[in-house]
Amino acid sequence: MLEIGSPAPDVVLEDTDGLAVRLPEPQGAVLVYLMRSASCPVCGRHVRDLVRRRNEFAAAGVRVLVAVPEDRDTAAAWKAGRGIPFPVLAGGAAHEVMGLGRKAFGSLRRSGSVLIDARGVVRHAHGATLPTAAYDRKGIEAAVRSLGGPG
Repeated sequence: MLEIGSPAPDVVLEDTDGLAVRLPEPQGAVLVYLMRSASCPVCGRHVRDLVRRRNEFAAAGVRVLVAVPEDRDTAAAWKAGRGIPFPVLAGGAAHEVMGLGRKAFGSLRRSGSVLIDARGVVRHAHGATLPTAAYDRKGIEAAVRSLGGPG
């Protein structure tokens, strides 16, 4: 898992539209929520909370991305079927880069979140093997507040 205060890895990932997404993003902060799988109901609830709070993130200058380990077609169908307004990264590369690869005998994918500021510094990093423990809402809120931007 990435460490708070460390530089974020410089990487280019692909979203469900086939568009390149560079991390860190030079134009502002980015919050990446990494789902265990697109079919995980607990992770789905966490994404719905992020959707409900999208105006808060936008006001603070934070772009939200969701990452799923499934292939691009599966991820695109999941995004469209649920009306997800955020770019969705597919294929599991984001999980590996953020340090949320498989754990527990190599079979369970971890989920969590990472907030990277506009300078490319990790401001929040949280992950868990169990999805119920993977969404650190208070930690995300504190990290967003620490950015000191509008909102």
